[in-house]
Amino acid sequence: MELPATTTEYVRVPVTPPVGVDITDVAPKLAFLPVSNRDNPTVSDWKTGAWATGPEARLLVGPDGGAVTLPQGDYRVYVSFDPPGSENIVRLSGYLAIT
Repeated sequence: MELPATTTEYVRVPVTPPVGVDITDVAPKLAFLPVSNRDNPTVSDWKTGAWATGPEARLLVGPDGGAVTLPQGDYRVYVSFDPPGSENIVRLSGYLAIT
């Protein structure tokens, strides 16, 4: 996905929950790390998102009221959700270019 640095819009990430597990009561979290940073997200990197239609996490990104404003660059996008049970799922879900 590619977005201009001046836009404010939802970044949407498809999520596949474990079979038979309802994740609608658990808010998803998203993190955006520069591609040059090969570390996993830390606690301060995560921003709480919401579920969109279907199993899709979303987070408002941008300078006009977004949960996070990203400077120009390339980012790895992570999504995390903690369904009932022993799993706490973190996935690298794609890449985002801010131009």
